[in-house]
Amino acid sequence: MRRTRYFLPTLKEAPREAQIISHQLMLRAGLIDQHCAGIYSWLPLGTTVLQNIADIVRQEQNKVGAQEMIMPTIQSADLWKESGRYEAYGEEMLRLQDRHGRDLLYTPTADEVVTDIARNHLKSYRNLPTLVYQIQWKFRDEIRPRFGVMRGREFYMKDAYSIDMNEEEARASYKKMMTAYVRTFRRLGLTAVPARADTGPIGGDLSHEFLIVAQTGESELFYEERLEDLMSQEDDHVDVDDIMSIYAATDEIHEADKCPIPADKLKVARGIEVGHIFYFGTKYSESLGLKLAGPDNTTIVPHMGSYGIGVSRLVAAIIEASHDDKGIVWPESVTPFKIGLVNIRVSDEDCTAACDTLYEEFKAAGITVLYDDRDERPGVKFADMELIGLPWQVSIGPRGLKDGFVELKNRKTGEIQELSLEDITTKMQEHFGR
Repeated sequence: MRRTRYFLPTLKEAPREAQIISHQLMLRAGLIDQHCAGIYSWLPLGTTVLQNIADIVRQEQNKVGAQEMIMPTIQSADLWKESGRYEAYGEEMLRLQDRHGRDLLYTPTADEVVTDIARNHLKSYRNLPTLVYQIQWKFRDEIRPRFGVMRGREFYMKDAYSIDMNEEEARASYKKMMTAYVRTFRRLGLTAVPARADTGPIGGDLSHEFLIVAQTGESELFYEERLEDLMSQEDDHVDVDDIMSIYAATDEIHEADKCPIPADKLKVARGIEVGHIFYFGTKYSESLGLKLAGPDNTTIVPHMGSYGIGVSRLVAAIIEASHDDKGIVWPESVTPFKIGLVNIRVSDEDCTAACDTLYEEFKAAGITVLYDDRDERPGVKFADMELIGLPWQVSIGPRGLKDGFVELKNRKTGEIQELSLEDITTKMQEHFGR
């Protein structure tokens, strides 16, 4: 994409209301635009990152056998009244009526809807296990929305639901989803600590929050250090039982005097919640009358679980975990463009010809590239490239071109290489496995 044709409104300074680094950089780098309190428009650069994250989430859900569907954002209040949550949910629920006076709501979650679908269409235990998910917009009317998309009112979320014959099979589904989550966060370039979470009145031990370690984290996190290694290794292997056996908890349930981790192995950090998986047994199947024909002429009440990932929140979490004083440093897996190509002097015919040629070569090789062809000072172009944080920067100027080389910069390490025009495309193709 040519920068002269790309809608990318960058800012030199962060708006005063932006309190944390991800909010500041998302506004400055032109990822989002605030519409009103806690609600944002996602601009082209931000939309691409959001879609790249959603694609990774989707792929890992599909690998464990989850099937994608789309449930409505506007739900009937009747279901929530039937489950007993319509009044209990509180003021975070946005309630409304249609022209006929029927009570509706903007979905904060889809537990009731998926249970209703199940009771309408699942008839026998032979239909189980069932594992479905969606990636959909949701709304919670936060009393004080803040920190940009980290705690906005409208958010993009993956929510999955498992329906199983009994607790044993529900635990198997839970472990499947734990595997998918570990692989998802690895691919996103994040170390996400799965901390034990409070299961509330349901009880049991099957609830985990996934938290990214970051200084601006909302929760204090206590965990055994080897958990980081298990979560961040680069292969596909996931030892779920080992991961689930290691202690990790937030300050909400951690008790210092009962901590099972020796002091020399205990890590304490701040964490940003980006996912939550939860087994809730028969809570919704019982309240909404989901019953299936069981074996030997019995009737069973299925066990269920829910599994959420905050896709839009992950954009901010990645920035919190991966930035420097110049701007964002995107992991290659989610970056909006793989390469930023800078024409240092557009008035120079040789420079422009070389940039145009390289631009077309990158595109033909299937490598996404943002080509800064603006008639701007080099300092402005370089500052913008650092701000938006593309993993690789290729710069072409008259002096280097005369000597037969272009500059290739690694955004993360700052390392600069001088390569010939003939070698640069080949090197990038090899790097990206094209």
